[in-house]
Amino acid sequence: MTTASSPATASSAPLSSAPVCSSPLAASLPGAPSPAGASSPVGRTLADPDTPFAVVDVRRVRRNVARLRARAERLGVALRPHVKTAKSLDAAALLHDGSPGPVTVSTLAEAEAFAAAGHRDITYAVGIEPHKLPRVIALSRRGVTVRVLLDSTEQAAFVAAAAREARVALPALIEIDCDGHRGGLEPDAPGLPGIARMLHDAGCLDGVLTHAGESYFCGTAEARRTAARAERDAAVAAAERLRAAGLPVRTVSVGSTPTAHAADDLTGVTELRAGNYVFFDLVMAGLGVCDLDDLALSVVVTVIGHRPEHGWILTDGGWMAMSRDRGTAAQPQDQGYGLVTDLDGTLIPDVVMTAASQEHGTLSARNGAALPDLAIGTRLRILPNHACATAAQHHGYHVVDGTRGPAASAPVITAYWPRVTGW
Repeated sequence: MTTASSPATASSAPLSSAPVCSSPLAASLPGAPSPAGASSPVGRTLADPDTPFAVVDVRRVRRNVARLRARAERLGVALRPHVKTAKSLDAAALLHDGSPGPVTVSTLAEAEAFAAAGHRDITYAVGIEPHKLPRVIALSRRGVTVRVLLDSTEQAAFVAAAAREARVALPALIEIDCDGHRGGLEPDAPGLPGIARMLHDAGCLDGVLTHAGESYFCGTAEARRTAARAERDAAVAAAERLRAAGLPVRTVSVGSTPTAHAADDLTGVTELRAGNYVFFDLVMAGLGVCDLDDLALSVVVTVIGHRPEHGWILTDGGWMAMSRDRGTAAQPQDQGYGLVTDLDGTLIPDVVMTAASQEHGTLSARNGAALPDLAIGTRLRILPNHACATAAQHHGYHVVDGTRGPAASAPVITAYWPRVTGW
């Protein structure tokens, strides 16, 4: 984990064609190993590194990024991507055409790494607590704007006091609850103006932020549009209430991946946030936000055994490679721990990762289908339920773009993208 006193040093330029051994970020993150021992995987194929390992299809990432960027432009709002899914400077370089741009982070380690790479406009979208403020102040003193998030008088008081004592700007967003999903104040909460006034008097009031967390359970397009409208209405109502009290509101921030792709009118909103869309996953596909062909993240595993009496194929990719997330279990189609493709990414029909222990994955057939004949040593790719959780199991991503060598039987690895880890 990076700290304010020893930040990661990384170039903001894309590293999509650079081998991992020359990546500044890889060199700067303590304990970030080369993914394949001492040698770079770049130029090899998905048939070469030891499994399991994470793979990103950069063509799909580019397509996903362009889709939401175009939508934000049509809606007339700024896009502030959330980097918590990929946690990768290389992936983020695709978000703003290779230049540092506004981002949302979920950890201060992300904020520090992205600041070191030249990003100067960061929103830390997790409720602030006193112990973390010195790191925020250290970034501020380096010329980085880090907005903090809060929803209580207690938080406003210690943010205001810290800003005065340090004599630095600590812009704060007040979290607004639009659907009862998690934290935040309702737009008509009695305490909202007082919190805003306390921040304003210390020069800290920036605006309001909301997140439609319940949209992850909206299984129809109309339900997602309704959630997007409720998200917008809550944020705008809170902002208008504060302005009516004579308080300035610069930022009105909304967003989640489902609502960002469903919103049809963001009047009164200044910025849109989303993060999962960069990779997408089976939960998003199950909701109808994306298609399976949009999923950019997968995990390569190897067949290590068979239990024909149980109808099982065993792999070396358990929950340590995929995570324990079973987000699709609440959807009409439960996808187990993930769907199965061949090494090229072509879906193998009716084969699902149905069980996982620490280092073993169990594949089974459903709908009465017969299991394919997959010999020991066969490599497969597993599409994850939750991209954020699966990505967190890995140090970085082996990147493919459809390239094949003259005699390659598997996709060529064109880059390796390290991840930011820790808090």
